[in-house]
Amino acid sequence: SKHHDGFSLFDTKTRVRNRANWLTPGGPTIEDCNQAYGIMETPFKRDIIKELCDAAHKKGIKIDLYFSHPDWHDANFRPYNYHPLQVPDAGKIAVLGKDRHPELQNPKTRFGKSGLVIMPDPTKAEMASMMKRHRLQLEELITKYGAISMIDLDQWLGPEVWPQLRDTMIYLRNLCPDVMYRARGIGNYGDYYTPEGFVPGNKENTDTPWFVIYPLGSSFSYDPHPGNYKGADWIVKNLIDSAAKGGNFMAAIGPDGTGKFHPTAVKQLRKTGAWLRVNGEGIYATRPREGDLWKEGEDIRFTRSKDKRTVYAFSYKWPQDKLILSSVKPRRDAEVYMMGMHTPLKWEYDSSRGLIIDIPGELKDTLPPDLQFSFGFKIPV
Repeated sequence: SKHHDGFSLFDTKTRVRNRANWLTPGGPTIEDCNQAYGIMETPFKRDIIKELCDAAHKKGIKIDLYFSHPDWHDANFRPYNYHPLQVPDAGKIAVLGKDRHPELQNPKTRFGKSGLVIMPDPTKAEMASMMKRHRLQLEELITKYGAISMIDLDQWLGPEVWPQLRDTMIYLRNLCPDVMYRARGIGNYGDYYTPEGFVPGNKENTDTPWFVIYPLGSSFSYDPHPGNYKGADWIVKNLIDSAAKGGNFMAAIGPDGTGKFHPTAVKQLRKTGAWLRVNGEGIYATRPREGDLWKEGEDIRFTRSKDKRTVYAFSYKWPQDKLILSSVKPRRDAEVYMMGMHTPLKWEYDSSRGLIIDIPGELKDTLPPDLQFSFGFKIPV
């Protein structure tokens, strides 16, 4: 809905009152303005967020809107999170991703060859205006577009405005109690968190919900090169791995300048959807198994049903003639199925080896050729 650059893709009624004029002789200055800095001030004049939400609601799809705390266009938001306008004591500003971007530790390199643009600290009135606009924009997002399930907050503001930000979160929760908020910038006032660009190596030691955000291409932006898209098998493998550890997985893609996604990305997502139509029972509404039982070796992952009566096993590789699962003991009368198949598989249980499932040689040939990856099995326990 709004990234750090401050441009609103929705019909915001809030106004930016101070902005940077970068063309002033002698260097940038802060000047008064009166603009929404949003989509309705462009020739396009269509509320993209409304159109997206309306379309999703018609299909029963839940909405998760992204919103950046800092705003690089609004000068009142200086100096938070790499704002192009910094203040004399810029060294106190925390830098995100210092391990991945060590060049950002040198303030003179953060904003190009010209170095930092130093401006006076925002006044109390400017800070109050900033926090009022911040709250009003979030209020617009959760009240104008029907049911909103999640707000993906991003980055942070400074400790001096934390009391106002905390009050904003309390206000928003009273206004729309069912909205979940990403924890970025609000700490324990958040509902979930999102590892970015990696899947945690083990089950997370927390009860806080989480899902991975991972670019399908080379970045979160539009990628014009088809060879950079990682493939449906990559999506599925990471989705299984995340679900087995108690999380979820988002393959992120960005549109081009016309709003269209790359055909390769669309093809890979549709292929993932085809896999989920066969195996989704083992992903949707499942839970991780207890303790370390979420995996066996490098190629087997497990989930279970909420009532604990069914275990779902996923093998990244075709198991050949037998699938051995040492941690699974089926019910005596259990019928074990490969997901998507209607004929039960023969099995036996050995107290020293575990569950041994016979895999007929012709079984793989019954699967569509483009879905022969990450094979799921349903086991009553």
